[in-house]
Amino acid sequence: MSAQPSLSYEAFTARAAADPAVVGLVLKGSHAHDGMATRHSDHDVYVVVADGADTELAGLHGHRSAELDLVVVDLEAFRRLGGWERYALARARVLLDRLDGEIAKIVAAKGLLDADEAHRAAAGYLDAYANSLYRSVKNARDGHPLASHLDATDSLGFLLETLFALDRRPRPYNKYLAWELERFPLPGWDAGPLLAAIGRIAVTGDVDEQRRLFARVEPEARAAGHGATLDAWGDDLRVMRPAPTAARTTLPR
Repeated sequence: MSAQPSLSYEAFTARAAADPAVVGLVLKGSHAHDGMATRHSDHDVYVVVADGADTELAGLHGHRSAELDLVVVDLEAFRRLGGWERYALARARVLLDRLDGEIAKIVAAKGLLDADEAHRAAAGYLDAYANSLYRSVKNARDGHPLASHLDATDSLGFLLETLFALDRRPRPYNKYLAWELERFPLPGWDAGPLLAAIGRIAVTGDVDEQRRLFARVEPEARAAGHGATLDAWGDDLRVMRPAPTAARTTLPR
C-alpha cells in the first residue's frame, strides 16, 4: 500500500494496543538494539493478531515510511517465522503481550536453535567454510590474488554461520555483528580479536591470517562433534592449517 508519512510510531502503537484483535506488538531492528538507532532509523513492528480475528489493521500490512514499517501477521504465522528473519526476532523487544507471556516465549525461542538443527547447520557451514578457505589458499599459491581474496571474503560468512550454529544461535546481520559479540560473546572467543581478524581478512585476504583463524576453529568444531566433516578433507587439511612457523594464534581465548 502507499506510504502514510503521518502515521507515527507512537500513534500507531497506541492504536494497535487499543484493538482487541491484537495479541502482540514486537519491535525489531535498530530500535530494539540498544545504541544502534540513528536519526535515519525507522521503527520495524510486527503486529500479531489472534488467529481468525478480523481487524482493520490488516490493511496496514506492508506499510513503509521513513518512521514506520509494519508487518501484520496472525499468531500461527508468527510462530512459524524463521530463516533470515530469525535473528531479528531473537533480539526483538516485546511491546505488548496479551497472551500471558506467550509472545515473549515465541520471541525468546527464535534465539535458540534446536540441537539437531544446529548440529546439521554447523556441519554444512563448516564444510562450506573449509571449501572457501581451501580455494583461497590454493589460488594464492597459484598466483590468482583476486580469486584468493574473493574466496577469503566468501569464507567469512560461512565462518560466522558455523560459529553461531555451534552455539545454537542464529547468525546476526552484519550491522549487528559487533553489537552481538560484545554483549553476547561466543563461548571461548574474545570479541575484539575475532572481529579484528575478520576485518583483516576482509580487507587483505591474507592467507596466513586465514590459517591462524582456522587453527582456532578446528578444535572448537571437533569438540562439538564435527571431526568427520573436517576429516573428509583428508590431506587437504594441511593446506588450511598454519605452517609450523606461523602456528601461534593471534586469537587468545
